[in-house]
Amino acid sequence: MKLITRTFLAVLILAGTIQGQRMLKLSVESKGETKYLSYINRNGITYTSTREWAELLDGSYYYSKQTGKIELKFENHVLKVTGRNQFVIVAARDYKSQSVFQIPISTLLVSSDVLIPLEYTLKYIKLASGREILFNEKEKHIAITGKPYVPVLSDDLNIPVADEKKETQKVKIDSDYDIYELVVEEKSNGTLMRLKSQKQVNRFSSSIQDGKLRLFISNATVDPDIVKDFKSVGFVKNAEYKNVKDNIQLEFPLKPGYSIHEAIKDIESNDIIITIHSKVFSNLEKDLGKEKAAWNLDVVVIDPGHGGKDGGAVGVTGVKEKDINLKIALKLGSILKKQMPDVKVVFTRDDDRFVELYQRGKIANENDGKLFISIHCNSLAKKGSSTKGFEAYLLRPGKTKQAIEIAEFENSVISLEDNPDRYQALTDENFILVSMAHSAYMRYSEKFSELLNRNWMKRVKEIPSRGIKQAGFYVLVGASMPGVLIETGFISNYEDESYLNSSKGQQSIAESVFHTIKEYKAYYDAQIESES
Repeated sequence: MKLITRTFLAVLILAGTIQGQRMLKLSVESKGETKYLSYINRNGITYTSTREWAELLDGSYYYSKQTGKIELKFENHVLKVTGRNQFVIVAARDYKSQSVFQIPISTLLVSSDVLIPLEYTLKYIKLASGREILFNEKEKHIAITGKPYVPVLSDDLNIPVADEKKETQKVKIDSDYDIYELVVEEKSNGTLMRLKSQKQVNRFSSSIQDGKLRLFISNATVDPDIVKDFKSVGFVKNAEYKNVKDNIQLEFPLKPGYSIHEAIKDIESNDIIITIHSKVFSNLEKDLGKEKAAWNLDVVVIDPGHGGKDGGAVGVTGVKEKDINLKIALKLGSILKKQMPDVKVVFTRDDDRFVELYQRGKIANENDGKLFISIHCNSLAKKGSSTKGFEAYLLRPGKTKQAIEIAEFENSVISLEDNPDRYQALTDENFILVSMAHSAYMRYSEKFSELLNRNWMKRVKEIPSRGIKQAGFYVLVGASMPGVLIETGFISNYEDESYLNSSKGQQSIAESVFHTIKEYKAYYDAQIESES
C-alpha cells in the first residue's frame, strides 16, 4: 500500500451524480490513514461535502431540511453554512458570539448535504476545527496534520470566544401558545408584520381578497389575545382572530395603497414575517413569466457612476473615478452596438455631467431596460494601499463592514442633489421589503454576477477578483430590472489605478463585461422561453 502514490490515491471514483454530474473523491491523509472526501468540480471550482468534513475532523453535524443549513460542531467552535448561500458563520460553541464571512460564490444544496467551494472555505474549516489542513489542488489530495491551526492576524478572521464566566441563559416565554405575539411596524416601503413563535411553524398560507389579508395557520396554537386592543399601523387597519375547522385564521383589513404581499418563515428564528408592499414600488413587481415579447433582452442600460460635480473617488495619482467609469462605459457601449446590433444601448450619461441617482433609475425604466450595469471604481482612504481587485455587488443589505462602507460612499452623492429628502433610509428593516420587491429579478442579477465573475477571472488577469458581494445601493433600487454594480478595481492601489487608467485596461474590462452580457442573454432568453 505504501508504494501507491498520492496521485493514484486521488483517482476519481464514481460516488453518485448531481444533476448528471459525477460525484468524485479526494484522497485525505489523516492520522496515518487514507480516507476520502466527496467532491464535484464545477466551472473550475472544487466543491466538497460539508457532512463528510465533520467525520474527517472528529466533529458532529446537524442538518436542517427546512432551511438547508448544516452546522459542524467541534470542540470550541461551530461552523454554519447554508445551501445556495454566500455566507459562512463561525460561532463559539455556546453560540454567544459569532463572526460572519462572505465568500465570492454560493454553496450548492444537494439532497441532505451542502457542497462548499473548498478554495474559499478551507480557512473557515480550519478556523472552526482548530486543525491545520493542507490542500494540494494539482494532486487532489488533502492532508490533515496533527498541528493546531494558527489563524493569520486579520480583521476578517476574528475568532468568536465562548463566555466561560456566564452560564447560557435561555429566554423563557411566559405563554402556553406557540405563536404568542404580533408586532406590526410601518416602514418607508410598506408594512412589516412579525408573528413571534416558540416553535417552527411549517404549515401556513396567506392571501388578500376583498381588501383583507388572511393568514391561515395549521398545527400550531395562536394566542387569541395577540389581536386584543390592536391599533391601526401602516396598511393594517385592524386584526381579527378566527377558528375555522380547527385551524387558526387571522384577518387583517387593509387600507388602500398597497400592491402585493409576501409571507415567509424567518430562518434565523421561528417567526412568520409578512410584508405588505406600497404601490410606490409596484413597478418593481412585474411578472417575468408573462408577456414574453415584452421581456426580450433588447435594452441594456449602462450607468457610468458619478460625473460632473461628483468626481467620485480620487486615485493615488489624482485620477478621478468619474473619468474611468465613463471611458469603460463608452467602450462597452461601442462593442455592444457592433457585436449585438439587435440590443439597444442606453447610457445614463455619455459625457461628464452630474446625474442624480433617482434619475439614473428613471432613465433605465423609461427606456424599458432589461439589464442595468452600474460601473464604478473602488478606493480606500489610505492611498497607495496594497488592497486591489474587482467586485460585483447585488442589491441586498450589506453584511460586512466593507460592503456597508462602500454602499455608504456610493450613496453619499445624494448630498449633492437638490432634494436629498426624496430618498428613504436603506436600513436592514427596510431592505426586508426592498429586496423582496426585487426578488423577481434577483435570480437574474445573481446569474449575471456569476457569469461576470467567471469572465473577469478568465479575461482580466491584471486585476484579481474579490467575488460577488451584497450591499444597499440607491441606484439599483431605482432600476426595475436585473442589475449589478461593478467596482472595477481600487484606484487607491498603484497597480489597479494604472491599469484602469489605461486604454488597454479599459478595453479589456469592457470586453469582459460584453462577453458576460452575451452569455447572460442566451441564458435569459432560454429562461423567458421556458416560463412563457
